[in-house]
Formats: sequence, C-alpha cells, structure tokens
Amino acid sequence: MDLGLPSVVRDPALPARVRIHEVGARDGLQNESALVPVEVKAEFIARLAAAGLRTIEATSFVHPKWVPQLADAEELLPRLTELRGQYPGLRLPVLVPNERGLERALAHGADEVAVFASATETFAQRNLNRSMAEALEMFRPVVGRATEHGLTVRGYLSMCFGDPWEGPVAPEQVVEAGLRLIELGCAELSLGDTIGVATPGQVAALLEAFTRSGVPVARLAVHFHDTYGQALSNTLTALRHGVTVVDSSAGGLGGCPYAKSATGNLATEDLVWMLHGLGIETGVDLAALVGTSAWLARQLGRPSPSRAVQALAGPTGSPSAAN
Repeated sequence: MDLGLPSVVRDPALPARVRIHEVGARDGLQNESALVPVEVKAEFIARLAAAGLRTIEATSFVHPKWVPQLADAEELLPRLTELRGQYPGLRLPVLVPNERGLERALAHGADEVAVFASATETFAQRNLNRSMAEALEMFRPVVGRATEHGLTVRGYLSMCFGDPWEGPVAPEQVVEAGLRLIELGCAELSLGDTIGVATPGQVAALLEAFTRSGVPVARLAVHFHDTYGQALSNTLTALRHGVTVVDSSAGGLGGCPYAKSATGNLATEDLVWMLHGLGIETGVDLAALVGTSAWLARQLGRPSPSRAVQALAGPTGSPSAAN
C-alpha cells in the first residue's frame, strides 16, 4: 500500500460505486466451531464501521439450538446502539427465521431484517426443515409485519447455481423462487452461490433471466463463496450486468453449516482491492479493514484466509502496523 497499490484503471462500463454488504459478523462467525465472546463481536463490528463499511449484518435471531454461535444476539444489539450515532447512515440488519425471531429482533431495536430461503427443495428441507413452498409461507407474516413496522426486508436465496444433493440449478428455478420473495415484500434479493460452484457464464445467465422476468437489477445483490476460486470473477461479471450490491465477509470468514462443501465467503479485503483497482468507490479504508481482519484472526487463533490480508499483513495475519 505504501507503493500506491492497487494501480487504478477505471472501466466506464462498470458502476461508479458499489455498496458492500458485510456479512462477517453473522454469516462468518456463525460457522466458527468455538463460541466467540460477545465483547469480541461488538468490537469487530465497531472496527468494521470505523473502516468505512456502512452495511454490516450484525447477527441472527435464530433459535440457539440451531446456531449456538449467535445465541447472544439479544446481548449484542444493545452494545451497538451508539454506533449509529457515531457513523451516520450505518445499517445493522439482522437475520430472522420466523415470527418469533422477528419479535425478538423488534424488541431489541432492530430496524432492518433479512429472511433466508432456498432455490432448491433438498436444501430447504435440510436448512429449514420444510419445503420451499412451506418456507415461503412461513416468511409471509414475517415480511408483512416487518414492513408494517417500517423495517426494510432483504431476502436471501441460497443454492442459486448448484446444490450438493441436486446438482446444477436452472436459472428459471431460481427466478421463480426469487419472484416469490419479492412478491412477499422483500426490497432486495441476494443471490447466493452457497457452495461456490458458479462460473461467470452462469452468473450472466441468471442475471439476464431475472431481467427478462421484469426484476430490476437494482433490486439484486450477489453473494459468492470462493470454493473454486471464482468469487471475484463472478463478482466482476455481476458488476458488468449492473449489480451494485455485493456481499462479502471480512477476512473471508464463513461457509455454511448445512452444506459441508461450502468454504469461505468472498473476502471483503479481496473485493475492495479489486474494486479500488477498477476505480470503483466503496467508502472503505483498505488498511483499516486489513487491520480489523488481522485483529480478528488473532482472536480466533488462526491466520486469515483472505489473500489480500495475507499479502498486506503477512502470512500470520498479524501486521505490525495494524492493531
């Protein structure tokens, strides 16, 4: 970074600005084998905000039996209250699986929520213990009530490109499930490559299928895993098709506890390096972000898998300048 890297070459065909939807504190930490103290989670989110990220998914109000790593959601949210005043425009969405989860989220001051659906039947059964249709009906009152309370609702759609039990997933199947979420009232739809098998051609085909169905690209986000090293190339393809919201996880944390072939999310640092090299604004301070992920790696007791963190902070993820 002292050499002025990355070199910036602007591509006028790409968006001028991208909003990063940071999922490390929720999607990343939920996959940890050991419980992370709530104090560490709160500081992690505060450091992410200080690095310039303005959409940070904080936690999930799922039953502790299913995701014990996030059982402290009710204790975490109050610790984040002051951050909204400190960083104007900061969004701290939370995941809610059902009406009970929404009630808990509302009681603790959540002002933005997300629901999580599947594009395939098998994953719906394994992840939600119900069919795709039953899951969508479960979300109907959740989205309706959240909207009535003035909350913005995001819809996650997993297994959009491939399923470990069903194989390749047809774009039309994904579009049908996505339309249902939008019809329920989801303002934004995040298309997830849960097991990281997508390639740029598939990404282009899916986005074009949504466009043909009448869904504006402005309502779509992308969420790639880097299982086969394709996350950045898939992201670039999405940008070329007009997508301006990209999910990523600081330090490349995460996976999916219900799909064992899923490895880590696209690392936010790797994404920011590419976007900044393309002259795309993110509002993120890369050095501060690398320092944050290096700090968290030390809390977790292992190096960060992010290639940018390794390059800028050293293989141990412990930069001398980042504390």
